[in-house]
Amino acid sequence: MAYSTLDRPKQFPEGTANVAALWQIDIFPAPTHVNRIAEEARSDAIGIGVAPAIQIDGHHGFLVQADITIEEAERIARNLLVEPVVESHRVATVGDAKLNTADSGQSLVYVLPKPGVTDPQAESAAAAMREMGFEVQAVRTFRKYLVSGIDENQLELVCTKVLANDAIEQTVHGPLELTEITAGQPYELDLQTVDLLGANDDELDRISREGTLSLNTIEMQTIQNHFKELGRNPTDIELESVAQTWSEHCSHKTLAGRIAYTDENGTRNYENMLKETIFAATQTIRAELGKDDWCVSVFKDNAGIIRFDDQFNLTFKVETHNRPSALEPYGGANTGIGGVIRDTLGTGLGAKPICNTDVFCFASPDKSSEELPPGVMHPRTIMKGVVAGVRDYGNRMGIPTVNGAVYFDDRYVGNPLVFCGSVGIIPRDKSEKEVQPGDLIVSIGGRTGRDGIHGATFSSAELTENSEQTDGGAVQIGNAITEKMAQDVLLQARDEGLYTALTDCGAGGYSSAIGEMGEEIGAEVYLDKVPLKYDGLSYTEIWISEAQERMVFSIPESNWERFRDLCASESVVATIIGRFEPTGQLTLKYGDTVVGDVSMKFLHDGRPPVIREATYQPTPTSAIEVQSQTPSENGTTLKNILGSLNVASKHWVIRQYDHEVQGASVIKPLVGKANDGPSDAAVQRPVLDSKRGVVVSCGMNPHLGDFDPYHMAASSIDEAFRNCVAVGGDPSRVGLLDNFCWGYTDRPETLGTLVRAAIACQDLAIAFDAPFISGKDSLHNEFSYEGKDGTRKTISIPSTLLISALAQVEDVTTCVTMDLKAAGNLLYQVGETKNELGGSHFGLVNDLAGGEVPKVDTTAAKSIFHTLHNAIKNRLVRSCHDMSEGGLAVCVAEMAFAGGFGATVELNSVPCSADANNETTKLFAESNSRFVCEVAPENKAAFETMMKDIACQHIGTVESDHDVKFLADGNSVLSEPIDELKTAWQSPLDWS
Repeated sequence: MAYSTLDRPKQFPEGTANVAALWQIDIFPAPTHVNRIAEEARSDAIGIGVAPAIQIDGHHGFLVQADITIEEAERIARNLLVEPVVESHRVATVGDAKLNTADSGQSLVYVLPKPGVTDPQAESAAAAMREMGFEVQAVRTFRKYLVSGIDENQLELVCTKVLANDAIEQTVHGPLELTEITAGQPYELDLQTVDLLGANDDELDRISREGTLSLNTIEMQTIQNHFKELGRNPTDIELESVAQTWSEHCSHKTLAGRIAYTDENGTRNYENMLKETIFAATQTIRAELGKDDWCVSVFKDNAGIIRFDDQFNLTFKVETHNRPSALEPYGGANTGIGGVIRDTLGTGLGAKPICNTDVFCFASPDKSSEELPPGVMHPRTIMKGVVAGVRDYGNRMGIPTVNGAVYFDDRYVGNPLVFCGSVGIIPRDKSEKEVQPGDLIVSIGGRTGRDGIHGATFSSAELTENSEQTDGGAVQIGNAITEKMAQDVLLQARDEGLYTALTDCGAGGYSSAIGEMGEEIGAEVYLDKVPLKYDGLSYTEIWISEAQERMVFSIPESNWERFRDLCASESVVATIIGRFEPTGQLTLKYGDTVVGDVSMKFLHDGRPPVIREATYQPTPTSAIEVQSQTPSENGTTLKNILGSLNVASKHWVIRQYDHEVQGASVIKPLVGKANDGPSDAAVQRPVLDSKRGVVVSCGMNPHLGDFDPYHMAASSIDEAFRNCVAVGGDPSRVGLLDNFCWGYTDRPETLGTLVRAAIACQDLAIAFDAPFISGKDSLHNEFSYEGKDGTRKTISIPSTLLISALAQVEDVTTCVTMDLKAAGNLLYQVGETKNELGGSHFGLVNDLAGGEVPKVDTTAAKSIFHTLHNAIKNRLVRSCHDMSEGGLAVCVAEMAFAGGFGATVELNSVPCSADANNETTKLFAESNSRFVCEVAPENKAAFETMMKDIACQHIGTVESDHDVKFLADGNSVLSEPIDELKTAWQSPLDWS
């Protein structure tokens, strides 16, 4: 089997060529403890449609290659690998029959990492074994299963869709027959060139396609002409360097390119669409703020930076990690959150991460396997893997995950979306950086392997049913402990002033990190000095690998020894791999051989401008049919909305995250009497001896994009604002982030929807005085496959815009949560209900089409936000909840069951437009800029006086009973017990 050809890790001691014994240590749950590995595997198998008769027994273990005795192997197991209270173990050499017993009818299946795949648990175990004094050559983890009750066809389905992920793992049926796991050969230099000079256009396209360069014909022609002027062909590493730098992921060439946009108002030509919409809004706002400008650094560093207080600034960045997560959900999400944390660490001279956010988009987890296109993982498997990846990385680094959302739409079946965000705090005097000529290029943290090869360029490629097999190398595997160690060193070195600049090593690997840092100066890189995970990597693989946990520093030579010693004190690998030379060239060496020499100017300014056509044709609207419902029917509708996947509780996800590590959490994702109500936003207090706080929220509604992308974007911004204001955030200090995830934007009609959304971002940002401080896009999110009828089919994701908001609050003791607090308190609706049922959950659960989508009256919204903020700041509000999915009915129901109280609401008191004066619209419309507030009777006069200039009406009362009641002229319109409403809300995703 191929596993015996695994390259030898570099960190193994020299002189280990003689193969030692290969020990297998099986670790079982104790008889009195639940077998989580087996239970989860069986549950997942049944969840994708496998016969319930399936039985699975499973456990994990380690393969240890070392020259040790059985007694020493037992000592390693007992003292290091096994928790004796909850686990038992068995040790023998690989192949020993006692490790591979199976009853009649049981199939034995091993799952192991593929050669070259990072195995963090094994790496940590190997290091610990060496600390114990054992000369260990290699360690690998495995999982072992005994499966019965199904036939061979279903066994294959279980192996490929549940037990293993072919992108990073391999299955072995029957006993292992390994003799070693450390066979590998050192790399011998073999300089490769690519024949571009004589290539025609078809050949240029083939070179791009086969090399996963994701460059179009014009870009390949530009590179060809550049090297014709130089009189030579490029080396492979030079071509790869250009492809990484010019990739959509790194250069945003579509949105920052020329676009001719045509809609109902005519044609507008953009030279740089992003610069003329979203960036322009920020510049307009900053100019108006003048000396009160609180933006520090926007759209130029790894994250946006804004003012916080007299000592500190805040950083915020949200990244996407979609395609890797489609192939390997755990690793893709794991490295997604790890990468955005490194963005925070690499901002300015290094910001300390204080909290994480995440937003996920999946297909329905209830789909059967027969409904899935070929080559697609089951959505339930993807969801579980993604959640676990984000959970493990954040929890292990000691960073709380405090805010997020989960959205479902079956168009995400081939392209799940994974948004990962990080907020950081940085001293004001450490917010700028600048590489100096002559500085050393130093890499710290993780070693380099083949994981993540072509990750940046792969992110621009369409996924197909074969991507798992052909693009598995684009998947990285993270190690949070390594990154935590690097973070600790980084922050200490920052405070000692040991470096002049740094950046994270993410998309494109060293190619992008060093290429960007040295853009204005030049750089010489010694690729043979890069610390590797194992032998055998070529110079090009070293250069473009996206192996995780690596940071690149610019360090004055006089500071190197202190920096090296500091890293050594924390067991962090630090290596000089080059120098920033004032040549204007990117010079790459392997030993004494120059393998690449490219002009920085060509790399960063040579890309031909992308010119695109974009069109938008408004979709005609039709009236939605609204009929009066009985109280029982209204109750059923409310429960159906609460139980719909996009409204239902995400507590299964949320409770896996640590929300309180670092001790700064003021408002967490779940609040209320039983800590299970849906909070509107998170509030953190990053400086523990200060009351000043940070509010983190988000807004997104992809379904509205099917109606009008402008109003989808506007509503998303309004929602992010509402969530901030609802907990006490100051609407005058809100920084916004945009993340555009779209389909294939080479189609004019698809690109047109994106431009229309960007125009809305510009309009709303200016109207709300809220600058965009950072952003990211992920384009071409489509999945192509061959259908059963033999034709090619394509699934495009819905146009998806995530808006993240970072607000501030002067005093966190004034913040409020959404759960009802006391019987007898008054309920108010703030904001006007309009006849806007288009795209609503009422329409979705009742299968109704048409209707007007929610729009934003920016003048009214701004007044509402500021007025309500003042009321909360003056402690006149006991609870507040924004009205969004499901409208008033869902809002009041959530407040009630979160607080454990009932509520009575009189619909005739609801502030509404004339055409919305019916019970259904008042209950379920999802108009923007609305809230429900709870006010104590003694604050009634003060609250109403403060709110007199905006739409605000007393609509009801908090009750001591446990029913939610809506009346019209005193007659019941809807009446349901809160425990039934809560059950409807919690049960859909109440997974064990």
